[in-house]
Amino acid sequence: MLFPIRCFSCGAPIGHLWDRYREGVDSGRKPGEVLDELGVRRYCCRRMFLTHVEYIDELLEFYQQRVQQLRRSGER
Repeated sequence: MLFPIRCFSCGAPIGHLWDRYREGVDSGRKPGEVLDELGVRRYCCRRMFLTHVEYIDELLEFYQQRVQQLRRSGER
C-alpha cells in the first residue's frame, strides 16, 4: 500500500524519506547504508522501510477490471 507518514511504534515522521530511500536502494546501494545516510536510527523506523511492500499498483489492476465488468453488465 502507501508508505506510512509516521512510524507505527514511536510516531516519528518518516513518510518524507520514502522517495529518497527507494532511489538509493534502486541504484544498487544497501538498504542499511541508505537509512544511515537519511538519519533513520531507530530500529522501529528502519523496520518500516525494510518491510514495506508496494502493492498499490496490483490493487488498482483489480479495481480497473471490476469497473470494466460492471460497465459491461450495465450495473454502473
